[in-house]
Amino acid sequence: MEPHWDDLQTVLCLVRCGSLAGAAAELGVNYTTVSRRITRAETALGVALFDRLTDGYRPTEAGQTVATFAARMELDAHALIRQLHGLNDSLSGPLTITAPQLLIAHVLGPVIDQFCTAYPDVRLHVRATNDLLDLNRRQADLAIRISRDPGDTLMGLRLTAQHSASFAHADWAAQIAEDPQKMIDWLVYAAYNSVPGQVDPQYPHHRVRMTFDDMVAIQGAAQAGLGVARMPMFLGRACGLTQVPVLPPQPYADIWVVGHRDVWPSAKVKAFRDILIPYFRQTKDRFTAG
Repeated sequence: MEPHWDDLQTVLCLVRCGSLAGAAAELGVNYTTVSRRITRAETALGVALFDRLTDGYRPTEAGQTVATFAARMELDAHALIRQLHGLNDSLSGPLTITAPQLLIAHVLGPVIDQFCTAYPDVRLHVRATNDLLDLNRRQADLAIRISRDPGDTLMGLRLTAQHSASFAHADWAAQIAEDPQKMIDWLVYAAYNSVPGQVDPQYPHHRVRMTFDDMVAIQGAAQAGLGVARMPMFLGRACGLTQVPVLPPQPYADIWVVGHRDVWPSAKVKAFRDILIPYFRQTKDRFTAG
């Protein structure tokens, strides 16, 4: 009996993930399906592919060999489908884009609306994440990224430069304007855990009031009047905060649109870019200090 591709792909996922639950999540199936496919692959090949341990599945030498060949097959399958997508001149069917949550919430809404209105037969799926999805593995057709390095192996265009600056609730802004000697409470990323180094010396008193691991949380805390935050200028402006002069505008990572070179020419990807790029050109002033 010849093994099914689904079963070989499942072997590969289980080697990568080490657990039924992890492989099931990657494949979008339940863990009993993963277990059944592994058993079916072992039966077809006549060899044990995994040792079943209390803390997970450990691949045997045969399992590692199968996974190595399955990985090559997976690359070829992705390449085939990407190239077919790139040749597709249809303006219908699925299209997946990905972008950070805050760009979707505060910037991309008009682009998405215009695209869906213009191309009602395209089933647009938006993956909102800060993670860099793997475009080689077709996790998305097109990505909008905030990055200094959007991916050397990808096709890409810089949509706009960016600056960051300090923003706060209007009450904080009024207090700082009235008394530059006031102690300024900062809301910062936990990874940095310090006041930005480029603060204006006219405002000498600073402290970190609290740290966060997420910009949405920092934005919310600033809107609640809990302190001053450094953030991209588009975000501070979009969420109704006031720019305060304690931190002069600083260069920030650019915004790019990128895609795999195989998929880049497809009609749906091009149609989305044809709306996205002019929109950023028309609104570029919102991203920089001018």
